[in-house]
Amino acid sequence: MTTNSTMTNIHPVDRLEVLVVVDNVTDSLSSNPNNVQTEWTGLLQSGRMQVLSGKATCCAHHGLSLLITAYTGGDKRTLLFDAGPEGETFLRNAKILGVDLSEVEAVVLSHGHWDHAGGLVSAIEGITKIQDEAVTVSAVECYVHPGMFVERAMQRPNGEFLPFEQVPNVEELANAGAKVINTQEPQFIADGAFYLSGEISRRTAYETGFPGHVRRASDGQSWEPDPLILDERFISVHVKDKGQVVFSACSHAGLVNVLTHARAVFPEVELYGVVGGLHLSGATEKIIPQTVSSAAHSHSHYFLVLDKPNALD
Repeated sequence: MTTNSTMTNIHPVDRLEVLVVVDNVTDSLSSNPNNVQTEWTGLLQSGRMQVLSGKATCCAHHGLSLLITAYTGGDKRTLLFDAGPEGETFLRNAKILGVDLSEVEAVVLSHGHWDHAGGLVSAIEGITKIQDEAVTVSAVECYVHPGMFVERAMQRPNGEFLPFEQVPNVEELANAGAKVINTQEPQFIADGAFYLSGEISRRTAYETGFPGHVRRASDGQSWEPDPLILDERFISVHVKDKGQVVFSACSHAGLVNVLTHARAVFPEVELYGVVGGLHLSGATEKIIPQTVSSAAHSHSHYFLVLDKPNALD
């Protein structure tokens, strides 16, 4: 692990594979680019599905979990980015997809919301169990942010507050078998294969966060506005001869802010792609034109990959 708030370099990797373990939707019927494989195709090619059935296919669930694998020469480094909304879905889908949990060397929680953290304890327990059986001695690193553990809620149109399930705390994660790294500092992970950002800079006037999002006030009783969700962070990987691929689980900071920050941290590495959720729905649909306009005027050219497993060569 390396900590440095003035990082200027990110090591390139030869190839990057992304496996969607949990996502809001599942779709094996739509057409895809050549480097994107549907769930059913992958299961059939691997031999893990002999008969098409509900038992043989993954469950969609509101939330996200991505398994990111970077290859450099003969070296392979694997990171789990979020764990979806609850453990049963994560473990079920991981088993169906043939995920080798023993290869996961680091887990990153993108921000403190239940739909990304609800499966975290089960994921770490699953990784620890497999690694114990494989006689792996080092605990899996779990990267969290101190601001993730505050109680949060969403204000409904009628003014009532809907509390969120709280993120597993440091003790719970440690008891599950994780080496918890609880810091807001940016990090290089897995000998520089992955970069975990610090707090995302807010620069645009139109990306104002999550409307109606609140957190528990210091009095322990009332709620206070929390639209910015400052504990949110992204992962970046430099794919050789292409550029940065940025993983932004929800983009509560705003997609343009996320990508502007990534480009500022590594100005010599242009943006190539972004994978994850954009939160450009509902109340934030109104900023789609500004977001598209900013992307169109960017000096870098990037594509969006949503809800699909993806491989980049």
